[in-house]
Amino acid sequence: MPDSMSKTRRQFRTLRRNIKPPERISHARAIARHLMSAGLLLRSGVVAAYLANDKDGELDTAPLLARLWSMGKRVAVPVVFGTQSKMDFFEFKPQTPLVTNRFGIREPAPGSTYVNGRALTIMLLPLVAFDDAGIRIGMGGGYYDRFLGNLPTQLRPRLIGIAHEVQRCRQRLKSSPWYVPHDDVVTENGWHSFSRQHIQ
Repeated sequence: MPDSMSKTRRQFRTLRRNIKPPERISHARAIARHLMSAGLLLRSGVVAAYLANDKDGELDTAPLLARLWSMGKRVAVPVVFGTQSKMDFFEFKPQTPLVTNRFGIREPAPGSTYVNGRALTIMLLPLVAFDDAGIRIGMGGGYYDRFLGNLPTQLRPRLIGIAHEVQRCRQRLKSSPWYVPHDDVVTENGWHSFSRQHIQ
């Protein structure tokens, strides 16, 4: 991994960790409002989301998940298989039992319902940093890029990054050859759209 990438990742992870809890809650609620008001989730099929790593400052999806469940939407979240460097999605309901994986992230317990990646219509992704061209830096494991790279391009879900505005990098970020670009990023300030798809 290039030193510059590692430095950038450390810098933006520190920025998001330093956000105070009341601000994090406010940002999570604002992002849920932005996503719901756009109408995309109303028309979606299965929504892929994630369970935040609170200790690392990831933006909490709980307010959004509550709204999705109230609408009767089917939600899936990732499960990683460390020995295989693999990630798949499993159904997540309010009553789904959870375990904590080796990265300290909650995920559905063994025995949960598998969701085929081709069934996902929208994917909400965590990120460490993003730029104005839609390049995203994640945690460096490559799980999302590998998962998406294994799907036919025409069957990939719409990719929406979820972040605090402070994670927006004003300089162009580097991307790897296998990087799968985002369509949008949503922060507490609203939408940053990079594809030709209209957010309404």
